[in-house]
Amino acid sequence: MRAALWLLALFGAAVAVALFAGNNQGTVTLFWPPYRIDLSLNMVLLLLFGGFGTLYAALRGLAALLELPRQARRWRLQQKERVMHAALMDALSQLLAGRFLRSRKAAVAALSQESALEAAGQAVPHARQLRTLAHLVAAESSHALQDRPTREAHLQQALQNIPDRASTAELELREGAQLRAARWSLDEHDAQAALEHLAALPQGAARRTLALRARLKATRLSHRTQEALDTARLLGKHRAFSPAAAQSIVRGLAMELINGAHDPAQLQRIWLSLEPAERNMPELAVHAAQRLSLLGGDATQVRSWLAPVWDRMVSAPEGLPEAQAHKLIRALEHNLDVVDTAWLARIEAAQQGNPRDGRLQYLAGMACLRRQLWGKAQQLFTQAAQQLTDPGLRCSAWRHLAELAEQRGDTEAAATAWKNAALAA
Repeated sequence: MRAALWLLALFGAAVAVALFAGNNQGTVTLFWPPYRIDLSLNMVLLLLFGGFGTLYAALRGLAALLELPRQARRWRLQQKERVMHAALMDALSQLLAGRFLRSRKAAVAALSQESALEAAGQAVPHARQLRTLAHLVAAESSHALQDRPTREAHLQQALQNIPDRASTAELELREGAQLRAARWSLDEHDAQAALEHLAALPQGAARRTLALRARLKATRLSHRTQEALDTARLLGKHRAFSPAAAQSIVRGLAMELINGAHDPAQLQRIWLSLEPAERNMPELAVHAAQRLSLLGGDATQVRSWLAPVWDRMVSAPEGLPEAQAHKLIRALEHNLDVVDTAWLARIEAAQQGNPRDGRLQYLAGMACLRRQLWGKAQQLFTQAAQQLTDPGLRCSAWRHLAELAEQRGDTEAAATAWKNAALAA
């Protein structure tokens, strides 16, 4: 289409020239005493256009001739820049290929080429970013080579190269350098250095998933369990882990925090600092209750922590894993010395509602034993011993039967019970 338009324009111009010049009788007279020169108007116009074209071509040629030195300098600068970028690309390629010594040499070569350009007054616009990236590649290679002094030297140069009031892209590169430094410290199990690098990050960068992962590992290495738990919660909210993995990590850190409690008051503060969803975890509630019982805490408080887990096991026996159910029974067993009427009613109602559950029979037998109801306790322990699958609970049931038999003077029954207890153990 464009060619057709140009062709039409050319024909139009040709027609216009033919109409103007074909029947043009005008003349131009030049008086140069004592001479007179008559020229046709067409000739004058032709000479004018020809002279203008010749002058324009001469000026363009002169400008091109004068531009040659500048173009030569520009060509040399481009060649140096190409060499510099090629060295940096080679450094990155060698780093990815695992050739760390070659990568560091290539990064140093890129830095030398950039310094030469800056010394010649021909610095590239992105010189600081390129210099910082080259230092980071050299530091990464030195870290892989376990050359810590060289790594730290390149890292400090990379961090000092970008000022605080730099562009957004340069500041992001500096944040990347700090994150890499934190990862290097974690590789060396230096949690304190990693936390220092992470603390230097801006608030927005410190909440990124990569930074939170590094903080989680650093706080766990330095045994800062509370900080690690807070970080794990943030990672769970950011969906950095699957829901099951996030729950497992939070549960493990919460258990570690509970294990660090040295008195019931401290354990109470830790328990209240947990989120409601964490306190509803059966394994966490049972573990906290066992820890509180071990520290000599109030039995009523222990049972209140275990109440949600108990309700869950009674309402859906298959909803609670067998191991957790056995831990729950053990935790309640050790806190039945002073038990209120409400809990006795709970235990009795659960046992009557599911009379074939050996765990409930065992716990009901323990409640009767604590209240000195020997006959009912013996009946429940006998039923439980036949149905329990956990060796520890079965052994305990037979042991209590043996003690009851000794108490009433039935040595034969006591011997049989002790034998069964030994076999169960």
